[in-house]
Amino acid sequence: MSKMKSRTITALLLVLTLMVLSACDLAGGTTPAATGDGPTGTITLYTSMKESKIGDIVRAFNAEYPGIHVEHYSAGAGRLMARIAAEREAGQIQADLIWTSEVPDFYRMASEEMLHRFIPTARANGEIMNPLLVESEYFTPARLGALGVAYNTNRVATAPTEWSDLLGPEWTNGFAIANPSLSGTALVSVAMLEATFGVEIFHQLRANGAMVGGGSGQVVDDTAIGEFYGSLAVDYIVFDAMDLGATMGMAWPTEMIVIPSPVAIFRDSENTDAAETFLNFLLSPAGQQIVADNGTTPVRPGMYMAERFNLPPVEEMMERAMVIDFVAMADQREAIITNFLDIMQN
Repeated sequence: MSKMKSRTITALLLVLTLMVLSACDLAGGTTPAATGDGPTGTITLYTSMKESKIGDIVRAFNAEYPGIHVEHYSAGAGRLMARIAAEREAGQIQADLIWTSEVPDFYRMASEEMLHRFIPTARANGEIMNPLLVESEYFTPARLGALGVAYNTNRVATAPTEWSDLLGPEWTNGFAIANPSLSGTALVSVAMLEATFGVEIFHQLRANGAMVGGGSGQVVDDTAIGEFYGSLAVDYIVFDAMDLGATMGMAWPTEMIVIPSPVAIFRDSENTDAAETFLNFLLSPAGQQIVADNGTTPVRPGMYMAERFNLPPVEEMMERAMVIDFVAMADQREAIITNFLDIMQN
């Protein structure tokens, strides 16, 4: 083959290669996660978040990181912890991450060396608010659950602004608190009220006819149908009911019940890089805006919250939040439940 012919073939091959690369660029190229430049594979998230809410976050993450597939299992925190205990006994926890509002569980898992040490970028940079009295390098709150007074607008004319308003005649025989033996959020709420106002608040509520309801969802349903005038209720559960047409409002007394909802990566995870990427996304502006859009408070300040939620900004919420030591609360769990039920069911 002549040198001229060889140079011509080489030139043609170079042109074809440049055309292929140019076509890839015009098509949008590839993402680092898809080409192996970033974490890939499958991770599993166990969460107490409702399926409809966690689905929005997972879809947004998968769109940004197509090389990482997120599977999730949604159930109550108690059921999740039972599943984790069984898997641990069998030799391998099947989840890579856990996200619930049962804060004492996270301290316990950390103390038992079940969790992977990781401080997300947003937390390291001071971009989020961490309401825990005792911070940990093994878990980080990703949202704040607020409990206020849900009320039936057909039954209650004036929304309460203080907890003492629930002792007035308008609320006689009409207010309920979920059973803390059935609901983790109710347990924390009862513990916070007791720590802030003393056990006397339950004697006063009971003297005005306050009752013990079922679980956190049940007391909202009973308020929606008018069986209760109002109840101590979880933010997004009430907002979901209102979106379905319930004639309800949500009031936030001055001293707020604010429960952090942490996320942690399991030490057993076989893909900690992908799990860390997911947690960083969850605390990013994009992830936190999805949290806000779903009617629960983000830990990152500055996120837009729809006016219909009537929630104060996270900075104000933290100033108004009741303070509690979750580690000590976990040790007193049975006593808190027993004392509350003895008073409220007397």
